[in-house]
Amino acid sequence: MSDTTSRTDEPQATVDLEIGGMTCASCAMRIEKKLNRLDGVTATVNYATEKATVTTPAGYDVTALVAEVEKTGYTAVLPAPEAAGQDSDAVDPRDLELAALRDRLITSIVLTVPVIVLAMVPAWQFTFWQWVSLTLAAPVVLWGAWPFHKAAWTNLRHGAATMDTLVSLGVLAAFGWSLYALFLGTAGEPGMTHGFELTVAPSDGAGNIYLEVAAGVTMFVLAGRYFEKRSKRRSGAALRALLELGAKDVAVLRHGVETRVPVGSLAVGDEFVVRPGEKIATDGVVVTGSSAVDASMLTGESVPVEVGVGDTVAGATVNSGGRLVVRATEVGSGTQLARIARLVEDAQSGKAEIQRLADRVSGVFVPIVIAIAVGTLGVWLGAGFPATAALTAAVAVLIIACPCALGLATPTALLVGTGRGAQLGILIKGPEVLESTRKVDTIVLDKTGTVTTGRMTLLDVVADGSTTRDEVLRLAGALEDASEHPIAQAIAKAATQQVGTLPTPESFQSILGTGVQGIVDGHAVVVGRESLLADWSQHLSADLAEAKVQAEVEGRTVVAVGWDGQARGLLVVADQVKPTSADAVAQLVALGLTPVLLTGDNRAVAEQVAAEVGIARVIAEVLPQDKADVIAALQAEGKVVAMVGDGVNDAPALAQADLGLAMGTGTDAAIEAADITLVRGDLRSAADAIRLSRKTLGTIRTNLFWAFGYNVAAIPLAALGLLNPMLAGAAMAFSSVFVVGNSLRLRSFASRTADDEAPAPSGHAARTLQDA
Repeated sequence: MSDTTSRTDEPQATVDLEIGGMTCASCAMRIEKKLNRLDGVTATVNYATEKATVTTPAGYDVTALVAEVEKTGYTAVLPAPEAAGQDSDAVDPRDLELAALRDRLITSIVLTVPVIVLAMVPAWQFTFWQWVSLTLAAPVVLWGAWPFHKAAWTNLRHGAATMDTLVSLGVLAAFGWSLYALFLGTAGEPGMTHGFELTVAPSDGAGNIYLEVAAGVTMFVLAGRYFEKRSKRRSGAALRALLELGAKDVAVLRHGVETRVPVGSLAVGDEFVVRPGEKIATDGVVVTGSSAVDASMLTGESVPVEVGVGDTVAGATVNSGGRLVVRATEVGSGTQLARIARLVEDAQSGKAEIQRLADRVSGVFVPIVIAIAVGTLGVWLGAGFPATAALTAAVAVLIIACPCALGLATPTALLVGTGRGAQLGILIKGPEVLESTRKVDTIVLDKTGTVTTGRMTLLDVVADGSTTRDEVLRLAGALEDASEHPIAQAIAKAATQQVGTLPTPESFQSILGTGVQGIVDGHAVVVGRESLLADWSQHLSADLAEAKVQAEVEGRTVVAVGWDGQARGLLVVADQVKPTSADAVAQLVALGLTPVLLTGDNRAVAEQVAAEVGIARVIAEVLPQDKADVIAALQAEGKVVAMVGDGVNDAPALAQADLGLAMGTGTDAAIEAADITLVRGDLRSAADAIRLSRKTLGTIRTNLFWAFGYNVAAIPLAALGLLNPMLAGAAMAFSSVFVVGNSLRLRSFASRTADDEAPAPSGHAARTLQDA
């Protein structure tokens, strides 16, 4: 690999190449090595996605990359850009390749089955049956197995060996020996018969044919290759489904007139109409109307989000209610949908450390197997066994050792796992994240916006004996409605909901840092800190003072209200705990994690929140810039730390943590610093993300165990002559199908989030997805 350390200061560019002709992990390994030898180039080739992700110095000639791949014996092209209004029904070349493979498989099955039946049932071996078998088997060996022969020849010219080399050698060896026995030996004589045995026994090589082995192995390997390719297409279905969610056309407002145009014609700043039941064409801001928007296709959240003028909406979501006019803010690759797809694809294209180990093994596996096969042949011949027995054992070694399962173990599980995560609103940035989740034992939860809603909510109204709760709320709400302060807005919102229309203040004055004052319905009203009312000689009664102390002990914020020279009541507000947070903490504890609450708030507030959700350890009164130091201190204690946050001040801590999870309703900086983004903003998604990541990693480990164990156990059996080559081919094909099928089970992963309880994501969620 070329040394790129001197180039770290140079601007870099990343290009994706679609690779054609790969048939196993060894192929991907060869291409990767070849590209990495180029000066300044770093490449990762993924067999499952059939793509190479290449990082080069800016301005690097891409045609040189393509030429290098072609020198290796494969094809490489840049992905074709999707044109505006492109027909979504266009046929994918990979679908054509799959159809061609299916035709080759069906033909091989039709021709091979009679050959196998004749070989296995001596009673059906009529005169000259062996020549009929040759007639049927020859097209299978020469045409059906042609992809293997072609790939093996290409690899041979480049001094390499892959899985196709093993298959081609085995099939041609069995077929060539059969031709020798038929034309130069005694196997072609009329009336020749032989039985079918599961084990290899010494015999006269010139009297036996192995056409059923040559045709059967071809059929089984083709079957394995077909189901492997079909499964890989299915495993990427979640990503393709995401890309197909978007609207195809849109009603754009041009000079006040609606004109329906393809979505690709939209530009930033265009205003377009979305009627009830229609998909929103692209990301934008509502300029007219209000409605409920179903964002479930992107976030997995089933509860529609209420939007109005000024709220952001995401493309591909569905307008469930009234008519909206939306101004486009992002189009094409900048939309939330496109970012989801890109993030998922990046995660699928990367490689975890465990996959790199599998790749290294695959790179040396084939030459070792060929050496074992040659050694087996030599040992059998040297021990005095007939050539047919020696050849059969050697062919069995070649066939059984095909490392299909080894190459598929990690990529298929990663494809399915990350795709399923995207469907559930869990976006995993890369495969290395999976390994982090296995080791995490402590999870630090930021309080505001993560455990709590991040929005102040009115919890209680306390009135003295001279007035009523509604009157306190009505007069205070009227003044606070004119203020921009978050606490003021929470009071005004609650007042509107509880007492109806609020009176308009005759005068209004905001007093920085202490509160507001004004005239409402002829009353001189003061709302704010106790000190502000004291300035007006309005002092709290004993009952109000006691209520204030009690609320503050519980970590609440207390706003005093007075008018006409007397303190009349209290408004108790707080950042409300999300209704799902306690369940989320319980799920995290069940996963073996120790939760820690981290906040800049005072300890009383923090401990109240922690007690409410079931967290024992609290770290409070931490300055924003010190949050990363807290994470580092926990790591110094020997803990492997995950961090969940949503604010700008959480970004350094998320980056410091061994595993960072950003709430999708949070800021761009937090999301960019995190390893996993939780689109729906529900803390229970953190538990889902860790469960999904661990399950995906577990699936990878199961796949690798099967692949390694299969080859380790089967090769000695084949070398000892205890495994018929045809059965070896069937077992090898089954191992690949098993690995892919095991990975596809991840599609059934279910979230433990109760949709009917989950809070609706805010309009800010349109910014949740940034390029990794």
